[in-house]
Formats: sequence, C-alpha cells, structure tokens
Amino acid sequence: MSDKTGFLAPSTYSRLLPHAVLMTGALFMLLPFYWMLLTSIRAPAEIFNVSLWPIPQSFHALENYAAATQTVPLFRFMLNGVIVCLGILVVQLLVAIPAAYALAKLPFPGAKLFFSLVIGALCVPMQVLALPLFIGLAWADLLNTYFALMAPFLLSVFAIFLFRQTFKSYPDEIIQAARLDGMSEMAICWRLVVPSALPAIAAFAVFSIVAHWNDLYWPMIVISDMRLAPPPLGMLFFADAESGTNYGALMAGAAVLTSPLVICFLLARRQFIEGITMTGVK
Repeated sequence: MSDKTGFLAPSTYSRLLPHAVLMTGALFMLLPFYWMLLTSIRAPAEIFNVSLWPIPQSFHALENYAAATQTVPLFRFMLNGVIVCLGILVVQLLVAIPAAYALAKLPFPGAKLFFSLVIGALCVPMQVLALPLFIGLAWADLLNTYFALMAPFLLSVFAIFLFRQTFKSYPDEIIQAARLDGMSEMAICWRLVVPSALPAIAAFAVFSIVAHWNDLYWPMIVISDMRLAPPPLGMLFFADAESGTNYGALMAGAAVLTSPLVICFLLARRQFIEGITMTGVK
C-alpha cells in the first residue's frame, strides 16, 4: 500500500524486500540451466554468443540431441542411474525406518549411545571410507557391478536421524493402544507410524535420488565399463568421445540426463517442502 505522497509504505518495502532477494537468488541459480538448454538448441557457430535471447539464429536442436543420443548410450546411462538410485533408496528405507523407530519409541539400554553414534557418523565424509571399501570390493571381485555402486550408501545415518526426529512427534498414546490390541512393534512401525511420516520419507527420497544420481566420485573409482556408467560418469565418457568440442551435443546430453531429476522434484515438491518444514516439530 502507498502513503499520501504516492510512495510505498515502509511496511510494504519490508514485505517485498525478502521476495526480491529470493527471486534474485533464484534467477542466478536457474541461469546455468537456462544456458544449458539454450546451448543445446544452438548451432556450433552460436555457442559462444553471450546473448540470452531464447530464440537462436539457427535452430540446431535436432542435430544436437541426435548426436547426444547416438554418440554414447545416454538412455543406458539413465537406466543405470534409475537402477542404482532405486536400489539404494529401497534398502536405505528398509534399514533406516525400523532403526529410527527403535531410537524414537523403544526404550532400550544404550539408546542414547546409539543415537550419539548416528550423529557422529554424520560427520564422517565418504572420501574417508573410499579406500578400504575399494580394497574390499576388489578383493571380493565385485568391481564393475551395480552392487559396487550401491554398497557404500545402503546404510544412511542421515535417514535414521531424519526419521527419528519425525517419529518422535508421533503420539505415544496411539502406540500404547496398538500394543494393547496385540500389534507387534514392526506392525506398529510400518502400519501406523510410517504412513504419518510420508512427507519426511518423500523429502529423504528426493535427497537420496538427487545425491546418487549426481554422484561422480564413487563411480569413477569402481566403474570402468561404459555399460554400467551412471549419468555423471556417462557424461565424462561422452566428453571423451566428443573430445570436448561439440558443446551443443554435450549440453543436449546434460539436459537429457538432468530431466529425470527435475521431473522427480516437481512431482514430489509439495511432500518435500512439508517433510522439511515439519520434521522434528512436536
């Protein structure tokens, strides 16, 4: 609202300023994706054109996307990413949900110690464990397998922590009533507590899928076969095949490999936001 002089009131400025800052940050974050899409439809002569106009002088999308899909098996890379991400996510949920329920709702000796270990494990980076894991997988002759890609991530301490904070807010009275009705602890966990925590599970699923779809460090260590390469490693093989010169095709390949993540987030955005904002609220 404006005052008598025609200017906006100070309270209006205070409300608009945060939105303006957020919109500016969003534009800077979206700019690389916009440039990627724009480059993927440009002709080679326009690649280094600094113009951000969305309509190129020469529409080259068909050639770029055809080159991207024919030079290397992009869809095979995407299939590998789906297999690895879903395999990791399923095992993470099967392990983390009962563990989090036990830490949140079952009093047992050493519960605080176990939770402290979970917090401590959050501080251990993946790079610390890479060498012993690689040696173990090499000794077991499991390199260049899907299992090698998934093995270090099948147990997620972040999932245990996140679900434990969510399960703590579930009413103890309902759990006690279910026990009196004869339900087992596993039945209470999966049939009562888990349905109430679906937003948190959806939020973790988005985190997990995005993290492992984009992971390049570990696949570079355990995978040398192009047929098993996940999307980021596949893009490296693509860059080698193209000698890094066909930027239009490279950006077309990047757009193809990024699209599943965008679709995944758009489908789960409401549950993702709800799960993040409500986690740990009593």
